[in-house]
Amino acid sequence: MISAELIDLAYLVASVLFIMALKGLTHPRYAVRGNLYGAIGMLIATVATMLAADLDFTWIIIGMVVGTAAGIWYAVKTKMTAMPQLVALLNGYGGGSSLLVAGVELAMRPDTPPMELIATAASGLIGAVTFSGSFVAYAKLEEMKIARDLRLPGQQAINGLLVVLCLAASVGLYLQPHWIALYWLIVVLSLVLGFFLVIGIGGADMPVVISLLNSYSGMAAAATGFVLSNNVLIISGALVGASGIILTQIMCVAMNRSLSNVLFGASGGGSAAFSKQEVDAVYATVKSTSPEEVAMMLEVASRVVIIPGYGMAVSQAQHAVSDLTEALMERQITVEFGIHPVAGRMPGHMNVLLAEADIPYELLKEMDEINSTMEQCDVAIVLGANDVVNPVARQASNSPIAGMPIINVDKARTVIIIKRSLSPGFAQIPNPLFAAENSLMLYGDGRHAIVEILNALQGK
Repeated sequence: MISAELIDLAYLVASVLFIMALKGLTHPRYAVRGNLYGAIGMLIATVATMLAADLDFTWIIIGMVVGTAAGIWYAVKTKMTAMPQLVALLNGYGGGSSLLVAGVELAMRPDTPPMELIATAASGLIGAVTFSGSFVAYAKLEEMKIARDLRLPGQQAINGLLVVLCLAASVGLYLQPHWIALYWLIVVLSLVLGFFLVIGIGGADMPVVISLLNSYSGMAAAATGFVLSNNVLIISGALVGASGIILTQIMCVAMNRSLSNVLFGASGGGSAAFSKQEVDAVYATVKSTSPEEVAMMLEVASRVVIIPGYGMAVSQAQHAVSDLTEALMERQITVEFGIHPVAGRMPGHMNVLLAEADIPYELLKEMDEINSTMEQCDVAIVLGANDVVNPVARQASNSPIAGMPIINVDKARTVIIIKRSLSPGFAQIPNPLFAAENSLMLYGDGRHAIVEILNALQGK
């Protein structure tokens, strides 16, 4: 064991590194450095915690080996398209860890002080909601049939009743700390609550859910920090919880959802029933094009805007897009990227993909900035995006995406939509942009389509 003063100093250093990590992650140029700061901070905090007490390291080492193996497996096997699912799982693991640690601590200390009992109940409640909610979010992102939107009659009342029961059990635990079964009752009720909170949220709102669950995992960790009287866990959990809430608010604005809607599973999105006749009517005037024709349009363009979406991630087209961007810029053509805050299936999904392909960050424009100049765009290339460019959001008040801010790509002079088919996006509604007078469909895999356009542009 080492002195308490050295432990506190190590925790202080780790906390500063966590803050520097968050600061670094606010800009792609410093993101790698920020990740490094966070990793070093976690290493310092972990080593200091293990040295703070006389521990049997046998099970700790076994856990580290298993966890390291699982982490390496995830890192190698997880595709970039599945990154949102991985984030959801990691959020769930964090919540599960918090509730288990708090439960074990309660069982080992039947004389837990009152304030720590409150923190224990909070850790169990928030951790369980995070755990079950995250796995439902994972299933939704994987588009599993078992995770289709489920809205029971009186869903809000059911959620409200579960919250009341969780709080009542928490009060019972505070009054009777020896009744450890009450803690596990809180956990079970919260698991059910987490399931119902997320299962009713439409797939189009998953970026909001991911950021919210991330915040929950941080709050659960902070509560567990109070249970353990561990300062670095309190600080790191609070940082994650606060940053997650801020990001959730940003996502809510981008999706035109209120935070209360998201909390109680009443947000929009999800499946909408459209008959084949209705869909055929929307797409009655769809026109297709070819890579050669697109290349000719690009040759005479002065400004091109690329709007990436989930389809770009699926086809791993980011590197081909980088090559096309370079070729266009060599021809003195202005190239920009219109980035919707919730494009893809988690916050920042498109930014990560484009950064991976070394596309200059200065070319990435936020939605409001690109919308203000979209009418001066000669050619807009929509690469796998759907709901975030669907003009129905502005036109139909009864649409699942009604009121959601979109990139106004339909205002460009010419719109090229690269998709495999006319299939709907995550909101499951047709997109009239595909049949607009100034739109042309280029059917096919995103990466292959971009490569063919580039080859035609270069005369290959």
